[in-house]
Amino acid sequence: MNTSAELSAVEIYQKITANIESVIRGQSAAIRKLLAGFVAEGHVLLEDFPGTGKTTLAKTLALSIGLDFKRIQFTPDLLPSDILGVSIYDQSNNAFRFHRGPIFTNILLADEINRASPRTQSALLEAMAESQVSVDGKLHRLEDHFFVIATQNPIESAGTYPLPEAQMDRFALMFSLGYVKPEEEIAILDDQRQKHPIEDLQPCVSRKDILFLKKQIPEVAMSDEMKRYIVDLVQETRKSPGVAIGGSPRASLSIMRIAKSLALFDGLDFVTPEHVQEVAVEVIAHRLVIDSQARFSGVTPTAVVEEILKTVPVPA
Repeated sequence: MNTSAELSAVEIYQKITANIESVIRGQSAAIRKLLAGFVAEGHVLLEDFPGTGKTTLAKTLALSIGLDFKRIQFTPDLLPSDILGVSIYDQSNNAFRFHRGPIFTNILLADEINRASPRTQSALLEAMAESQVSVDGKLHRLEDHFFVIATQNPIESAGTYPLPEAQMDRFALMFSLGYVKPEEEIAILDDQRQKHPIEDLQPCVSRKDILFLKKQIPEVAMSDEMKRYIVDLVQETRKSPGVAIGGSPRASLSIMRIAKSLALFDGLDFVTPEHVQEVAVEVIAHRLVIDSQARFSGVTPTAVVEEILKTVPVPA
């Protein structure tokens, strides 16, 4: 694997991970997936209960890699212009001037995204797919390393608007943090006896290191057998009983790029079946739509993907 002038890809990953883990306790698997999504340039949806550290994780990632970070609290009265920006008439120049919204950042936290109306949610679609937004007929490119981390609460339904299938498909990964072990929760208490450890957090890598890391992704090899394995997994979701809508080709692409990221983190220049299996549920499950009868019978997207992983032959 190639190296930058100072650090190898593995060293960059390990430095970022260690920096984040100095603030976020007991979430090694979640940090690995979040970094894989970031390096693969695929956005992440965190679905979990309040207080599990979703916002802190997003902020810690931005601070660790020295990128700009902005947070939008999604509410029912939030408008698309509150996200994208608005053109305001400038009398001195006798012309409209575009005032950029908070979406013009590197890392954007869309907090409780399902509390905003579908119209406002859709304001993110073009940005997430093409790293650009259209305002008043003009295209505006977003910042480099644009990365959306959205959150939603899985237990509250009052006053929420479930994300449509097209929006869910824009997220490369969806996963939860979950509660940490008792000893890790005690460590959290100790960390915050006087102040939050995030207050002392400093960047541990440069933007050059991040760019180097992302440029290594195309160099990670993937065999034809591994590509076929990914496609077979996704195609099986389209044939599974009780599944109204299966995984899209975008799901296959996301698995490929994220699996390459994981291989890169492990110091390998090729993808193994284990890398694909590690993120298959998180990449595919949220894209599935279960029909009503199967849903009432207890069928879940996660269970569907887990069963497919057991039945699809693994490349030798």
